[in-house]
Amino acid sequence: MTTAASVPSALDPVEMTVADAQAAFAGGITAEALAQAFLDRIARYNPRYVALITMNPDALREAREIDRRRAAGEALGPLAGVPVVVKDTMDMAGLPSTGGWRLLSARAGGVDLIPATDSPVVARMRAAGAVILGKTNVPVLSASGSHADDSWAGATLNAAAPGRMPGGSSAGTATAVAGSLAVLGLAEETGGSIQNPASAQDLVGVKPSFGLVPNAGVMPLAGSTRDVVGPIARCVRDAALALDAIAGFSPEDPKTVAGIGHRPRGGTAAGLDAGSLRGRRFGLYGPGWRSQPLSAETAALYRRAMGELQARGAVLVEDPFAGTGFADIARPAPGAEGFDPRGIEALPYDLDGYLKRLGPQAALPNFEAFRTAVAAEDPFAPGGVLAFMADRPAFRASLADPLAPPDLSDFLEAKEAYLTIFAEVMARHGLDGLAFPQMREELPTVESSGSVQETSVSEINIAGLPAVTVPAGYHASGAPFGLIFIGPMWSEAALLSFAFDYESATRHRRPPALSA
Repeated sequence: MTTAASVPSALDPVEMTVADAQAAFAGGITAEALAQAFLDRIARYNPRYVALITMNPDALREAREIDRRRAAGEALGPLAGVPVVVKDTMDMAGLPSTGGWRLLSARAGGVDLIPATDSPVVARMRAAGAVILGKTNVPVLSASGSHADDSWAGATLNAAAPGRMPGGSSAGTATAVAGSLAVLGLAEETGGSIQNPASAQDLVGVKPSFGLVPNAGVMPLAGSTRDVVGPIARCVRDAALALDAIAGFSPEDPKTVAGIGHRPRGGTAAGLDAGSLRGRRFGLYGPGWRSQPLSAETAALYRRAMGELQARGAVLVEDPFAGTGFADIARPAPGAEGFDPRGIEALPYDLDGYLKRLGPQAALPNFEAFRTAVAAEDPFAPGGVLAFMADRPAFRASLADPLAPPDLSDFLEAKEAYLTIFAEVMARHGLDGLAFPQMREELPTVESSGSVQETSVSEINIAGLPAVTVPAGYHASGAPFGLIFIGPMWSEAALLSFAFDYESATRHRRPPALSA
């Protein structure tokens, strides 16, 4: 049996895929040795990049259990023994969920929120045999889609472009995956928190349809209206395998009943087709979708990507949303950098439910206890990370009575409007999806006061639509450029296949070189 101190010299975790890991196991490498190789890499690089903030002390023991099961001849799935990470906000029994906030971390002088049970997505990754190495960094309360600079653990760096913002709020997961500190990771999105860091770090990210993957046991911003959990990986196949592992109905999360019947038989990964773009029709980004234009360099990169799609046999349709009123639905909040927050009115109600799920021994058993504990840095007061919600009457009412179901009428009106127009446009133009640049301009530098300027966050988060990002090149500065494929509800399998075809033909992603 391999010991923690004996990693085979030929074992290189850099850019390792799930298929590579399984080939290593077939060749006699143990899951314990593989986990140790990644832990060694984390020990070397994480102090600078701050991707992981809580390590799983049982990772090697869990890897040894996979080795025992494999040696006993047990049939194991593709993720068995594969080292992964999960976002800090996803509950792992016995480990703290800090939300990136010093007030919710005993290591930073606050209180620890220690869940009694795993969140469903963590439980499903364990059931798949994945070896969870640890939990990854986030900004305070996951409130930024650009970085994790205000986390109690320190700022996460972009592994693909260290001088640029890493994307948020799943910054740590993206950096861990981009820097080969894990094979893949789980992320969560309310307003760009999967697609932004995935695109910022030259990765594949899957923002699932709302209700496909359970988000019970995940610290919410809008758990009952917008929040989704999805994978971030270095290749499309790995993202599809992870999605297959976590998707599906959970009795802990009743809204996942909507996804029943929408998972492809045999799994998403089994249906990936390197010829799937041929004959497919895609809508292009334009003012009908959103009035904000692309920068000159981004527009040039987008034109090149259009040519690559057409070379694969895709048919492209210019600005199919023109004249539909789609772009007029958005209602950005003052001070929220263009972000439409509708649906976050549910935060007090959802957070109360999340805290109660932690178990009877939790340090903060409900929302009122939470507000008391964080009163010194009230996130809803002027200057707080969620101050942009303060002028919304429904949010103020929810703060006053977090046990009452919130007034979501504005959110529901916007959701219906988006879904109605989206369906009409898709039908009118015979579209199979949309193919946009994920960002309107290159990533801001870490020294700037700017933010990630995406094309498709509030629209698809409110509507609940799925999307997949895929690497598509680089700006002259070296900042990654990515495409995002967007489709109707429950179209993850098709979107992943489109991304797989594009990835297979272009191979744009370049492995980054880390420095300790």
